[in-house]
Amino acid sequence: MTAQEGEQPGGARRLRIVHLFPDLLNVYGDSGNLRTLVVRAERRAISVTVARVLADAPVLSEGDLFVVGGGQDRDQLAVERALRRLGAGIERQVADGAALLAICGGFQSLGIAYVTGSGRTIHGPGIFRVTTRAGSGRLVGPVVAHLLDPMLAIPVQTVVGFENHSGRTVLCRGSEPLARVEIGHGNNGEDDTEGLLAQPGAQGMRGLRIGTYLHGPFLPRNPHLADALLRCALARTGQETSLAPLDDTEEWRAHDRFVERCRHRGWPDRLPAPVRRIVEPARGLIGF
Repeated sequence: MTAQEGEQPGGARRLRIVHLFPDLLNVYGDSGNLRTLVVRAERRAISVTVARVLADAPVLSEGDLFVVGGGQDRDQLAVERALRRLGAGIERQVADGAALLAICGGFQSLGIAYVTGSGRTIHGPGIFRVTTRAGSGRLVGPVVAHLLDPMLAIPVQTVVGFENHSGRTVLCRGSEPLARVEIGHGNNGEDDTEGLLAQPGAQGMRGLRIGTYLHGPFLPRNPHLADALLRCALARTGQETSLAPLDDTEEWRAHDRFVERCRHRGWPDRLPAPVRRIVEPARGLIGF
């Protein structure tokens, strides 16, 4: 596929992407999310500039789309200090229409608070209206979930990825999950929710916000969500938001194969979370 495939007529469009804290929050291939956004934009002849904001940066770059990955508790403590300087600026830009994708530790850090396993509370700016508390064990494995909000206007309703987190995240009143879990644990292993989706205008903020626990990386496996972020980022500056189709045959083949393999791992993975919590200890006792 050439860089000009899917090029749109009518002049060049421009997009500014800001990668937050890549020196600390960048595990399980999360940097691939940034690469996916850049490639999918450039293949539509959208000119992209990327700014990397490290944890010790004194100022925040201006952007139309912000991306942040996941990390360990010790990294999130450093991010907490960075957000004391930069959190208000991120919130201001998202309120002004910038889109935001946050993965795992980044999702937790941009929430209201995260209580670590040692009992330390890491305070965040509350851009995601969630609270998180570390659990006694990790929630690990593949995830297949179903998008809940039809306003995204995307043809594929499944979302897939890999989760590995101890945090149990609970959405505050008025917040909506990104998806409902079919296979996997999701936000907390209790309520079958995965991530958070805040549409433009939610809580008075014009920017699209997506928080999720899914790694892998997330966007190459889910190109429909990559394009949703690009459209919303373009809208911030009043640019044309339509995106010419790309040849995503390989991407969707991988997506569908992931779903197929997960569904064939065994029936217990497809049970609702409350039932799974009863069945799984019994499976361990009988070795099944």
